[in-house]
Amino acid sequence: MQKLPPTLLILLWAYTGLDKILRYTDSRRAFLNQPMPNWLEEYLAFLIPGIELLIATLLLFSVTRWWGYLGSTLLLTVFITYVGLIWVGAFPRVPCNCAGIIESLGWAEHFILNLGLIGISVVGLRLEVGRQGG
Repeated sequence: MQKLPPTLLILLWAYTGLDKILRYTDSRRAFLNQPMPNWLEEYLAFLIPGIELLIATLLLFSVTRWWGYLGSTLLLTVFITYVGLIWVGAFPRVPCNCAGIIESLGWAEHFILNLGLIGISVVGLRLEVGRQGG
């Protein structure tokens, strides 16, 4: 039996990736306001939306879904680490480059949302390993 694709994660990554591309000027400006070197921010402004769309695409197809879950888990782990550092006051400024309604969340809500999404990604990853017989 064919498993259904992980719709929530696909929608999340497609939405955030497309939002950053469609609002590239604002997105790039938000990346350039992050507390890291500008040369890295320039790369991230270009790479992150592409990575988000790649993860959404990988999650669409059963043959690549394991990679999509892995990418989702890794990227969400980076995001939750960053959000956690902001939440505890590790950075002098706290810009958010989130998409749409996610932008309106506080740092605690961001952390909880990301934690839940990591849980979905990890469960999906485990189920894919079981499905593949590994």
